[in-house]
Amino acid sequence: MTSSRFAFPPSGDAIFLTDGGLETTLVFLDGVDLPCFAAFPLLRSEEGRARLERYFEPYIRTAVERDVGFILDTPTWRANTDWAAKLNVPPAELASMNEEAVRWASGLRDRLSDTRDRILINGVVGPRGDGYRADAQMTAEEAQAYHAPQVEAFREGAADLVSAVTMNYAEEAIGIARAAEALGLPVVISFTVETDGRLASGETLQSAIERTDRETGHAPAYYMINCAHPSHFDGILSERDGWTRRVRGLRANASAKSHAELDEATELDPGDPNDLARRYRGLRERLTQLSVLGGCCGTDHRHIAAICEACVPASSRAA
Repeated sequence: MTSSRFAFPPSGDAIFLTDGGLETTLVFLDGVDLPCFAAFPLLRSEEGRARLERYFEPYIRTAVERDVGFILDTPTWRANTDWAAKLNVPPAELASMNEEAVRWASGLRDRLSDTRDRILINGVVGPRGDGYRADAQMTAEEAQAYHAPQVEAFREGAADLVSAVTMNYAEEAIGIARAAEALGLPVVISFTVETDGRLASGETLQSAIERTDRETGHAPAYYMINCAHPSHFDGILSERDGWTRRVRGLRANASAKSHAELDEATELDPGDPNDLARRYRGLRERLTQLSVLGGCCGTDHRHIAAICEACVPASSRAA
């Protein structure tokens, strides 16, 4: 992370792509059975690792070919104690798998890119509960204690950063940010919102970001929005509001459906990749600090390629 072009945290001049919807792609497009929507058990087998590599490879190649950075997620969104217990994964094995997920991602980076700082290894922390419902909420102190073991495993595996993804209430985000800071890892917080632009807890995105900053001493490197269609949050992001400058990344859904509708869906709604790309471009023209661009539920490599083409035209890429 020493290159000026691909320095962390990224600025508006240093674009980083991410992948799309890992779990939805595996389940709906590849026909993989993922109990509890958990991808991390795939690391247990050579077949599972190969499947993960096939999933990530086109995204990484797009970033390399188009001369932009890439943030490579570990497949660990469900790899916390409560979800692991539902999958009969004991705590000792869980810690080992989180650490191994970082090493696996690092190996993939080395195989697909000859510039290490172009691809950052991101330890993904998901919500303790359901990403779509703010039930069984923890205090910030409880969240820090709960998530610290996973963050520590990422540190032991030598992750470049940690991201808390699909956060739907502020206390859990605050706890994860504190855990990462205490362990010396850069941290990113990604909130998800409902169709009205508010978190599932009812708190506004502005309040959640400002409160997280205030209660962590601005520990997050930046904030993201994920698992919501741009139409759900476009209206609350104004270039005139100072808090929106803390939002540097988008990982939107392809579908404009609500979380409740997506939860009940039996088929994938891929939306329109070109429409999604145009919405990203419009947001980035208004919010020039947006520099981490990826997808979430229903998106695949087509969506990310379209987003890259819309937001980083060929004429603006480095020679």
